[in-house]
Amino acid sequence: MSKYRIQSHPILPIPERQPISFTWQGKTLQGFANETIASALFANGIRIFGYHPKDGSPQGIFCANGQCAQCTVIADGLAVKACMTLLRPGMKVEPLRGLPNLPEVPAAREFQPTRIVSTEVLIIGGGPAGLSAAIELGQRGIRTLIVDDKHRLGGKLVLQTHRFFGSINACYAGTRGIDIATRLENEVAQYPTVTTWLNTTAVAVFSDQRVGVVRSLIDEHGNSEYVLIEPQVLLVATGAREKSLTFKGNTLPGVYGAGAFQTLVNRDLVRASQRLFIVGGGNVGLIAGYHALQAGIQVVGLVEALPECGGYKVHKDKLVRMGVPVYTSHTVVSANGKESVESVTIAKVDENWQPIRGTERTFECDTLLIAVGLDPVDEFYRKAKEFGMVAYAAGDADEVAEASAAMFSGKIRGLEIARYLGKNGFEIPAEWFRTAEILKSRPGKVTQETIPEDETVFPVLHCSQEIPCNPCTSVCSQGAIYIDPEDIRKVPDYIAKKLGTTCIACEKCVTICPGLAITLVDMRKEAEFAHVTIPYEFEKESLKAGDWVTVTDTAGNLLGEVEVIRTRIAKATDRTMLVKVRAPRQIATRIAGIRVQENWVSQPTEQWVERLEDDTIVCRCERVTLAEIKDVIRSGVRDMNETKAITRAGMGACGGKTCSSIIKRAFRELGIQPAEVTENTLRPLFIEVPLGVFAGVKDE
Repeated sequence: MSKYRIQSHPILPIPERQPISFTWQGKTLQGFANETIASALFANGIRIFGYHPKDGSPQGIFCANGQCAQCTVIADGLAVKACMTLLRPGMKVEPLRGLPNLPEVPAAREFQPTRIVSTEVLIIGGGPAGLSAAIELGQRGIRTLIVDDKHRLGGKLVLQTHRFFGSINACYAGTRGIDIATRLENEVAQYPTVTTWLNTTAVAVFSDQRVGVVRSLIDEHGNSEYVLIEPQVLLVATGAREKSLTFKGNTLPGVYGAGAFQTLVNRDLVRASQRLFIVGGGNVGLIAGYHALQAGIQVVGLVEALPECGGYKVHKDKLVRMGVPVYTSHTVVSANGKESVESVTIAKVDENWQPIRGTERTFECDTLLIAVGLDPVDEFYRKAKEFGMVAYAAGDADEVAEASAAMFSGKIRGLEIARYLGKNGFEIPAEWFRTAEILKSRPGKVTQETIPEDETVFPVLHCSQEIPCNPCTSVCSQGAIYIDPEDIRKVPDYIAKKLGTTCIACEKCVTICPGLAITLVDMRKEAEFAHVTIPYEFEKESLKAGDWVTVTDTAGNLLGEVEVIRTRIAKATDRTMLVKVRAPRQIATRIAGIRVQENWVSQPTEQWVERLEDDTIVCRCERVTLAEIKDVIRSGVRDMNETKAITRAGMGACGGKTCSSIIKRAFRELGIQPAEVTENTLRPLFIEVPLGVFAGVKDE
């Protein structure tokens, strides 16, 4: 078994999978059936997938979601996206070097006509929003077709090993994302009027109000079928794509999106890195850091340009108390290395967001995760509205928010579509719209943690920021944890004394908290020591009674070494280990977690590394630099189409999905307001499609 495969995981099961052989540059390697080429290559320690034809720069994965073309390889003679193409036995895979030579293909002997399929509702995207809408439609007997480009349903839910925030009644709060995906998938399967097409990519919306899709891998030859779908209503639930960032070395193999990392680690069980550094303090970056630690990967640090992380404080708290430093008011200066990432250089920023000379530090790492925000994948929705289709958008395609909000918006859109199709006898509850707004809320103010007085056993609620979340209120048999039911964004309050009751030390609140932000303190056992129960989601074999561990407070400050007196993991704890430690009373209420990463992991190098080559790339596909883009803007160009014609930025395989937002940022940096800039004209096809598929070529 490769050292790059995850052999055990505290949350994810390690399934039995069928090994298959394939070749890379003529060398026989092992992969698994039903995994992508990209995952199989990573599992064999291969990070460089090819070299760009323009300048010979090494290429690797970036999005792992089919949105770009950085991972292109030659598989059995054809150029394919390694992140989206499933491995087949005996497949011959080669790196892309320069422009590929087209294979010898015999004249097609058979063409199949394009099928036209009618349905009442077409849902593009089988993630949390699309599945939630399909359930509402299925309950009302509405013919619905879901198309999704992955080999299983669930969208980004299948990457989320942590418990979800939000409302326990509205969106499965307190349940892990991977389990929510299974629940939604199983519920959708119960409705005979709902059909699902997996490995199916929507490629365009046409003026005749049809949607073109490509169904891939429908037989042992890997053939694809092009189908036109005629829906009465279109629901776009395509999620979001990750934003990119410009800095020197920003396209080196090893620089890629946090979502790509989670795909490799949590879906494909590949240890995609040994040491990583994260750029971006939103929820995506913070959660990715936690997932890396669970997979046994060292997290060297996280950098955030703002004075404070924009993600939930409980996510940040988890990282810092486990030993990961967070550098706010800092930015990445460069990714360093020749063929792939070897280190990263960061620096403090001034009030104008510019690096401050003399504050640079370099950290050794092999992976740099970019988690600087998301853009909605809404081009299908916009084009459908332009062509007069009845179209709705849900989830991140409508507004980027948490997955809990996506599920709820899907429910609402499902009912709205049912009403449009004439299904009556129900009303959309008014409170649903308020719940939807609450679930989309950004983090609110931070309050002071309160410690119960004159009590001998009690929970300490280290959750001190206003966020939409209430699972802890549902499990307390005493009703002693309270959050305003009218606004679940309020900070939880422990009210046992007010109710005239006491904590029974059941530890359920410790287990269910999505932020691992509750500990239980028991002062009843000893005069000078307290017993503190701490949630712990790492390998159960890593701790046992009699071990000594380093405990930290919410901010990651070291409190001391304490003895483990019990560990407990059971079906009721849902893969969370409860670790009970014996701690001096004076620190007991401040204990928030256990340090899992040693301090030496995050130490900078003695000398900082300066990358001399000005290779700050805006357009990955065409290798267009930021300097080239700004020169064109300074010449007076205010039209992104003209910018594309001059520089080729946006003319590559991804269709400008990655570089468009960066080009707009370049306009803003040069003082050009968005209203002065003419937008890119969208391509008729949003995803690349082989011409043979359109023609209906059927290969043997």
